[in-house]
Amino acid sequence: MTTADRFKRSPLAMAVLGILHLEPMHPYAVQRRIKEWGKDQVVNVGQRAQLYKTIARLQEAGLVAVRATDRDQQYPERTVYEITDAGRAACMRWITEMIGAPRNEFPEFPAALSFLMLLGPEGAHAELSRRAAALRAELAELDAGISQATQFGLPRVTLLEDEYRRAVVDAEIRWLDGVVADITDGRLTWSMESLAQFQDQTTASKG
Repeated sequence: MTTADRFKRSPLAMAVLGILHLEPMHPYAVQRRIKEWGKDQVVNVGQRAQLYKTIARLQEAGLVAVRATDRDQQYPERTVYEITDAGRAACMRWITEMIGAPRNEFPEFPAALSFLMLLGPEGAHAELSRRAAALRAELAELDAGISQATQFGLPRVTLLEDEYRRAVVDAEIRWLDGVVADITDGRLTWSMESLAQFQDQTTASKG
């Protein structure tokens, strides 16, 4: 197994290879391009130090290489990177695997839901309602962005991640509204006492 095969892929590493697949550039330009294309909504590129670290790892794995070093009196010395043949192969492989094979990525929200009972029905109602309101604002922004991009004539294939995010956000809002309604109407309720009793019954049955 080569160093490239052992490289642990990430959305940021995939995005860097995807950008460099089009043309060589320095890290700052990579970060700027990702933001200009709106990919920073699905790839965490906010910390430039993390970007430099990712590019260094890609270079060590032979997936990118130094193309040239720019020297300009107005800017610090900048290293221009280009994708290698191994990097192109890895980029295509990662995209194929990420799209075709679902993977449990352990996001925060489901993890927190697994302990929602600790907030109690009233606290859960408040926080779930607050999340739904925030997602409605996000949905409105997504709709506005998609509409604007469509008016500009951008190809639909460049907006698929926005379409996906919109579908996911819309589905989550509908699910949240249903849970909040069930708590409001009393169809979903609990107490720490009832949960403790259930735990005792479960423990006894296993004993």
